[in-house]
Amino acid sequence: MSDKLSFNLRIWRQRSADSKGRLETYQITDITPDMSILEALDALNEDLTRKDEDPVAFDSDCREGICGMCGLVIEGVAHGPHLATTTCELRMRHFTNGSTITIEPFRATPFPVIKDLVVDRSAFDRIIAKGGYVSVNTGAAAEANMIPVAKDNAEKSMDAAACIGCGACVASCPNASASLFVSAKIAQLAFLPQGNAERNRRALRMIEQMDMENFGACSNHGECEAVCPKEISITHIALLRREYFKAALK
Repeated sequence: MSDKLSFNLRIWRQRSADSKGRLETYQITDITPDMSILEALDALNEDLTRKDEDPVAFDSDCREGICGMCGLVIEGVAHGPHLATTTCELRMRHFTNGSTITIEPFRATPFPVIKDLVVDRSAFDRIIAKGGYVSVNTGAAAEANMIPVAKDNAEKSMDAAACIGCGACVASCPNASASLFVSAKIAQLAFLPQGNAERNRRALRMIEQMDMENFGACSNHGECEAVCPKEISITHIALLRREYFKAALK
């Protein structure tokens, strides 16, 4: 019995940001169960190139679940139906042989489509540039490492720092809110003494930039947490609100 799989891929094709997009169907065969969905797209693109057709544009980099570049909406779910998994980690064995798989880009006004499955997520970069860092002098490496950090705070900071900025939270939220992403970037520094000096300015500037980028408001649907490949907790959004209110009062 052959272990090769075949699928019909319904893929969003859009020539440019100003073009009208559409779903087009392609058949792929000789797919092994252990191939990732990105590898299946690679196989499709090789076939399209041989036919002198335009290959499907999509983002990827590490293909190890680290960088967050590979975000796609698969079967209506950001990163696909497998929990705590990035798109590049989604294997073809997770789908029924012979089935049709619909693949679309992240859908959100702040993430405009560049081409096909590629979206512009530079809005996240502009939010980070407003304060997602420590710019004050914390001393040389040895001195900084001597600053005591409570174990509970260190673990909370590391949990927040696990965010890879993929944007799945935005794509899944009915309001296109970036609150989970921004809250994680604020929280990872709020729990550390090195981040205290700039915490008020950081909260104000990052949240103001988030609003300027036209991300929606959080209404506690919880979809962001459900699709997050790194399982970032929605409780960080409560911290974001506390940080903002305290900074605004000061």
